[in-house]
Amino acid sequence: MTRSTLIWKKTGTAALVALMLTLPIAEGQSFAAPVTPSTATYTMPSSATGQSNLTQAKAQEMVNALMESYGVTGAQYAIRDGGKLVLSGGTTLDDSGKKQKIDAGSMFGIGSVSKMYVTAAAMMLVDEGKVDIDQPLTTYLPDFKMADERYKQITVRMLMNHSSGLYGSHYKNTILMNDNDTQNVDQLLSNLSKEHLKSDPGEYSVYANDGFQLLELLVERVSGMSYSEFLQERVSKPLGLNATKTPLDTFDRSQLEPVRLPGLFNKLPSENANILGTGGVYSTAEELTSFSEVLIGKHPELLSKASTDAMLQPEYRNGVWVPETKNAFGYGLGWDSVDLEPFGYYGIRAATKGGDTIMYHSALISLPDHDISIALVTAGGSSVFNTTAATNILLQYLKQNDIITTIAPEPTFEKPVQQKMPEALKQYEGLYATVGETRTITIKDGKIEMPAMMSDLMPAQAYVYTGDQQFTSEDGRAILAFDKQTNRHTYVRIRSDLVFPDIGHARLAFYDLQKLDKNPVDASVAAAWKQREGKSYYAVDEKINSFFYISPSILTKTIKLDASGGYANGTKIVDSDHAVNAVEIPVMNGRDTFDLDFSRQNGVEYLQADGRTYVSEEAIGKLNHSKHSVVTIPASGNVRWFNIPDSAAGKKMTVKLPKDAGFIVYDKDQTPVGFSIVTGSNTAVLPKGGKIVFGGKAGEALNITLEKK
Repeated sequence: MTRSTLIWKKTGTAALVALMLTLPIAEGQSFAAPVTPSTATYTMPSSATGQSNLTQAKAQEMVNALMESYGVTGAQYAIRDGGKLVLSGGTTLDDSGKKQKIDAGSMFGIGSVSKMYVTAAAMMLVDEGKVDIDQPLTTYLPDFKMADERYKQITVRMLMNHSSGLYGSHYKNTILMNDNDTQNVDQLLSNLSKEHLKSDPGEYSVYANDGFQLLELLVERVSGMSYSEFLQERVSKPLGLNATKTPLDTFDRSQLEPVRLPGLFNKLPSENANILGTGGVYSTAEELTSFSEVLIGKHPELLSKASTDAMLQPEYRNGVWVPETKNAFGYGLGWDSVDLEPFGYYGIRAATKGGDTIMYHSALISLPDHDISIALVTAGGSSVFNTTAATNILLQYLKQNDIITTIAPEPTFEKPVQQKMPEALKQYEGLYATVGETRTITIKDGKIEMPAMMSDLMPAQAYVYTGDQQFTSEDGRAILAFDKQTNRHTYVRIRSDLVFPDIGHARLAFYDLQKLDKNPVDASVAAAWKQREGKSYYAVDEKINSFFYISPSILTKTIKLDASGGYANGTKIVDSDHAVNAVEIPVMNGRDTFDLDFSRQNGVEYLQADGRTYVSEEAIGKLNHSKHSVVTIPASGNVRWFNIPDSAAGKKMTVKLPKDAGFIVYDKDQTPVGFSIVTGSNTAVLPKGGKIVFGGKAGEALNITLEKK
């Protein structure tokens, strides 16, 4: 396994923590070449004054670490203090892989930091008396309906604090290459009209992207302007921002920081996140810190102090939540946390928002009582890493300016000492679920064996009973406990210190699993689901220029039943063709839930889940191994999947591609080894045991030629 492959794996799994999107690349990744370490260089724009050498050195140290070990190919940071830019810099890779100074005007996708813009936009309308955030959403979007009467209880506030009860996210055709297709938001109300809620509105907060897409629609309806126009008129122009844009704006795309696969220095096509309210804004580190002045009440002519104060309230405590007070999660209105640790340790109030698309990642941390903000944006990596690194840079700045006297040392951990466990804790054994899977928890000899958590950031290990109703991990970094909550659910609660070498650590407290009741099903239903056990289904309606094809696991559903046969992939089986979400987990792990709905057409089984249509693996045929063949894109979808037969393995494939059509070739480990839209090439060598997906417009014919290499 190459070093760049290791970086790629680490980068992809960490991004899952923030966005729940994985970017794993398996051993033998053909795109990757080793990243050559070198000393970073930084540009300090003339607009930055009063810079601290120690803070600058810390920023250099953090960016170096991100680029050396965490898959980052470009990074930009800025600190603003009292309205003045006091630190700015960064590094990027050129097409040969050499580190270069980054321009302060290089634009990055800021992912979910975009949620702060749409929240602020809605609150501007509150200031004008046009919106009341405690009124039902239907007051402003009367055509918002769901197949669940509880939708009428959803207020605007619940969209902002993630407590609406919505399933979470519609990602289909959202993050595209050189394509600003708005079909996702255009179809959102129609998609939601067929869906149910997973919990009572206001019951608890759990991350929900769709809520901010609904806010985007609200802003447009109430203001009478497109959302992009609203941002330009009400945010960018008053603040003098030139690089804060959306994919729907007209601007020089060469300003966008290039996105690259780790180790592959050629630029990928521009990434457009076409879910503007959720994650579609581009900006720079400097302009993010300028906007942060609005968020902490320093521009009352744009957003009132009353509104910014309301946004900074601990909304997450209004519903079911973990008891811990030291946490990376703690929702306000829009904010991921309004009391971010470790700043509370120093008696400083800090608010933060992180963001991830597929290729861009961002972190914004603001100290409202000190009028200080830091932004760190990257191509590659993860917002988790950005937030951790930005925290350490900001702590150094606070110390350099005598706002804090010392920086607390990194935590240390000791191997736990096991104690005798009360037998009463055996009641917590049984079947549990998280989104997408079920697990059986067994307590044996005072120990619980737990698989890896938080997308492998927490390793698989045993947790031993250490007293006070708690189990401690073998490495001493995590505490496990069981909570019976007021919503009548029992949860596995985790408190953990995640350590990221060379950039710092993060304290997390969250509910990982929810205990399930037994769900007996009759024999015919059990038999129908048993036939699907282990079977994979592949998305057929994702556009071929989607960044999601970088990791086909995102576009695949593999059915996994629990031992009793009553649950599948964290859903509760209802009948032979339907299973409904069973997961109601606060904080983060209960996000992006789904139902499973099967149907058949012309003898082919299809799956509807998370707004996408998937086709059974049984309907995926073998690619024609003849020298000449034609693949036609069906009217019912955007793509066709094929298995690569042994008779075609090793041959060179050439495809005559219509405009906007393309293909992706995967090896047996689902590693992309040919991606026409990324490479610009219409040829690829076909690997043994791999798959290929062709895409284009309905009815288009792709002419294929196979020949010996």
